[in-house]
Amino acid sequence: MKLIQSAIWLLASCLVMPTGLAQTTSAYPAKPIRLVVPFPAGGPTDQFARQYAQSLSTQLGKPVVVDNKSGASGAIGSLEVKNSAPDGYTLLFGTASTHVLYGLMTPKPQYDSIKDFTEIAVVGDAPIVFAVSPGTKGGFKELIEYARLNPGKLQYGSAGEGTYLHIVGERLKYEVGNLDIQHIPFRGSAQSIPALIGGQVNMTVDTLGSLINQHRAGKLKIVAIASTKRSPLIPDVPTVNEVTGLKDFQAALWNIVSAPEGLSPEIANTLILATGKALSDPALLEKLSSISIQPINNITGVKATAFIAKELVSLRPVVQSIAIKKD
Repeated sequence: MKLIQSAIWLLASCLVMPTGLAQTTSAYPAKPIRLVVPFPAGGPTDQFARQYAQSLSTQLGKPVVVDNKSGASGAIGSLEVKNSAPDGYTLLFGTASTHVLYGLMTPKPQYDSIKDFTEIAVVGDAPIVFAVSPGTKGGFKELIEYARLNPGKLQYGSAGEGTYLHIVGERLKYEVGNLDIQHIPFRGSAQSIPALIGGQVNMTVDTLGSLINQHRAGKLKIVAIASTKRSPLIPDVPTVNEVTGLKDFQAALWNIVSAPEGLSPEIANTLILATGKALSDPALLEKLSSISIQPINNITGVKATAFIAKELVSLRPVVQSIAIKKD
């Protein structure tokens, strides 16, 4: 009889268990996870996201499904995630465009990348390089010197007005000083790279992965990399700091995984740990290397939030300088 009474008491206790406790003790994930990519399918961000999703799925034991929600330079997909339930089943695969430039360049932003998201991790980046047409004499140093002596005579192309690549080009002008190089925006790298090869512009700003094959084929010439050290893929190419004397000019097209604000620490930690394991997967590392993406495995949680805050501080004066010139 005591055994029966004990069983009844235990069942009753479970039935009146507080909802919050029941949620924290339930297994996560219990269903597929949606990874929103706020850009079109087929681009570098989408490629990275799909490789990450596949590896993350293996670690979590549940499908991680990529959902492309492009538009407004990533704002449409970002807003969808921001307005989703903070239950860990809707994540954002963001970039500098969604988490930094949107807030700096939009007059009335509809979300705050610091306040409205729980950051999981900065997962990787693609180094940014400066390239010229193959017939250009000299290297990056000669290009800078010519630009100073001949204001307004050089042009550089990027993947579009207001893109991170455009802002990096303007940052070079801002930090080096006395550089009057005209920006020519194109509709993506698929147009800006042929424009450089065809001689329509003197220089372009893009990722190493986008330009390395043409560099190796002699169709264009990478002359500088925006990194703290040279890349082993192009060891003869100097860093921007080496050539210009700047101390900390580094720029990479980075990606970050975020959840809506309010995500529980338990679920956030589960995602952080699974992401770390996913980014250590040899199969994933090999695939990322083939598209010149460097995995990042040590910027998670509050460190990821601090990373965004630092990027906002470093790029704000550059964006403001562009706005001043347009006024």
